[in-house]
Amino acid sequence: MSTQHVLSPRQKAILPIAAFTMAGDLQRLDDALRTGLEAGLTINEIKEILGQLYTYAGFPRALNALGTFMKVVDERKAQGITDVEGDAPGPLPAPERMLEVGTANQTTLSSQPVTGPLFAFSPQIDRYLKEHLFGAVFARDNLPWRDRELATVAALSALAGAESQVQSHMRISRNVGLSEVQLQGVVDALREEVGTDAAARADSARRQSLAD
Repeated sequence: MSTQHVLSPRQKAILPIAAFTMAGDLQRLDDALRTGLEAGLTINEIKEILGQLYTYAGFPRALNALGTFMKVVDERKAQGITDVEGDAPGPLPAPERMLEVGTANQTTLSSQPVTGPLFAFSPQIDRYLKEHLFGAVFARDNLPWRDRELATVAALSALAGAESQVQSHMRISRNVGLSEVQLQGVVDALREEVGTDAAARADSARRQSLAD
């Protein structure tokens, strides 16, 4: 099998980082962060992952995860380990354009405009998604969309009750170029590194999203 069709060690390392952030398991997150740095994730890439996850896990768990990461980076520096800082994001769109940019990003990711009764019922959540998550967060160009989707799928798979959202992000993962082999690799990595419950949710969502 061509290596371009399987998850790289760097991509695999994203999965437990995201899942343990969502679960609030800081001890296992500490190990996952160290593994991620060794696998080639840069400091700024991991900060992007943890920052993005506040939109799914909430500020408390994202802040706790960032605090854990800061400690890991400081400890490694004290041990003489030089981790790669990585790229900072390029210039962001002007605030008044963020809704427009986010709507375009969401449409591209979903392969169609996203509408529905829920968003008509709650226009503010529709705006939050478009303007902030798909605008301010996804407009940051120092972490590829594929990696952002890997983090999202892993985090939501660690959360009971978010099955429909995992299905949606499995479809988006395909839209941004992740292969079926790679998505099966997500399931396998979650089973090995996180736990059977998260893997089962991811696998069910993967299968269901194929059937839709």
